[in-house]
Amino acid sequence: MPVDAPLYPVNLVVAGRRCLVVGGGRVAARKAEGLLACGAAVHVVASEVGSEVRALEAAGATWEQRPYRAGEVAGYRLAVTATGVPEVDGAVFADGEAAGVWVNSADDPARCSFTLPAVVRRGPVMLTVSTGGHSPALASWLKERLAAEIGPEYEVLAALLSEERDAVRAAGRSTEDVDWRKALESDMLELIRSGHVQQAKERLQACLSSS
Repeated sequence: MPVDAPLYPVNLVVAGRRCLVVGGGRVAARKAEGLLACGAAVHVVASEVGSEVRALEAAGATWEQRPYRAGEVAGYRLAVTATGVPEVDGAVFADGEAAGVWVNSADDPARCSFTLPAVVRRGPVMLTVSTGGHSPALASWLKERLAAEIGPEYEVLAALLSEERDAVRAAGRSTEDVDWRKALESDMLELIRSGHVQQAKERLQACLSSS
């Protein structure tokens, strides 16, 4: 992948899909854990499988302690390689390119067909930070700043908005014709932060009914 090429942002649905992680150390465990959190069927292959990877068996991951076999990435929808051995990571990437499988090589943007951003999750709300592989440290630092600003109240806010969106649809109205910004720029968030969720819901309904 050309390092300076602009990246196309996308959220992948990996739930129930087979994903391969090559590598048995701490970094590989972290990559596998991220895939498992999104419902992927994760299989790990590594010459040495560490305790952190083995522990993921309880979360549904499977693993084999053996070298990566040439071409095996073709049996998966997506793969991550984190062996730290350039020859192995390069082989996985090359196999992925040949088979049309998306591959991420940890800390090696030149051998990636996709990169992994730093992520902040608040329920259904997800914020991502990417530097296109130029500086994972910067992405991580920015993630921490965002995490400090975007608290659990945003998960509640998203739930209230989703509920009212369904109500608008049930009433036969178009959700595109509603002034959501008016509600978002009201004091809804402050009400949620102070524990007055019902009042926030009423404020939202009042804003929507007048739009």
